Amino acid sequence: MTSYLLAGGGTAGHVNPMLAMADEIRLRDPQAQIVCVGTAEGLEATLVPARGYELVVIPRIPFPRLRGFISSSRNFAKGWPQAVSTISALIRERDVDVVVGVGGYTAAPAYAAARKAGIPFVIHEANAKPGLANRWGALRTPFVGVTFAGTPLPHAVTVGTPLRKEIESLDIPSQRRQARAHFGLEVNRPVLVVTSGSQGARSINTTIAAAAHDIVAAGYQVLHIVGQNKPESLPSLPGYVALDYCDRMDLALAAANMVVSRAGSATVSELSALGVPAVYVPYPVGNGEQRFNAAGVVKAGGGVLVEDARFTPGWVATTLIPLLRDEAALENMGTHAASVGMRDGTARMMNLIDAALSSA
Repeated sequence: MTSYLLAGGGTAGHVNPMLAMADEIRLRDPQAQIVCVGTAEGLEATLVPARGYELVVIPRIPFPRLRGFISSSRNFAKGWPQAVSTISALIRERDVDVVVGVGGYTAAPAYAAARKAGIPFVIHEANAKPGLANRWGALRTPFVGVTFAGTPLPHAVTVGTPLRKEIESLDIPSQRRQARAHFGLEVNRPVLVVTSGSQGARSINTTIAAAAHDIVAAGYQVLHIVGQNKPESLPSLPGYVALDYCDRMDLALAAANMVVSRAGSATVSELSALGVPAVYVPYPVGNGEQRFNAAGVVKAGGGVLVEDARFTPGWVATTLIPLLRDEAALENMGTHAASVGMRDGTARMMNLIDAALSSA
């Protein structure tokens, strides 16, 4: 029986690939032992147990940052040995054969514990601009899978993103009518899907709410997934459907002729794999990884990138609506998106994991 320890998380872009790999391991070997390590604050705290996997929680151990360096260094020096010790004990108790990390606060101590135990570890980096944990870990293992070509990590092999089975196997042409009916949309009328993430991107939500009448007047329906950060008022008109949360994103993507979204790694990967044209509005705060995530598909002609501050009702009127009306342009965008997308990221990552196991 092979024993796997999967570590990391924080965002859906990290947790979902980890769960996709866990599902594939379970499918290939029902007797395999799988334990996940994460934090109580990350999405893994809810998503991992909900999928039926054991989650061992450890405290967040951020690497020291330039801002507040002294205090962050003290916290790191205090928490790091304990985190490594906790995961090392787990590796011994479960007789773990390989560690698989996806980045996040628990990934680096898991890599360190794997080295201490003398077992291989495998990295998956979801973002084009890698995080500190995976940058540290990639210097210490030859088994590094990345979502986007050109990600600056040692030993990087482009594998794409391990996708959820419902996305990996989605057949849009055969499911489009059913998908639109599922959301109460007309089955023969084109659809713009707008998703602003679980938190709800204020700029995307307010712009789409203000421009919804114009989009509908242009012949489109709008499926607007608003998240938690809801605008004060949403339109009430035929052809516009707003959801606080969508638990069937596979059907939402099947319904779409085009998507407007942030440029998180998972979103870019899914849309590219499915050949869905998109307008990407990168999150304007942080280290800018979302702009890098979308760069490849935008360069290939499969998407349009617009800065958050420029995504206004005026931009929708002058740029988005003319694009929606150009069926040939959208079809070409979809073809170009698919040219850089990968549906077999899970299989590619399993090849890396198998190689690591063989190396042991």
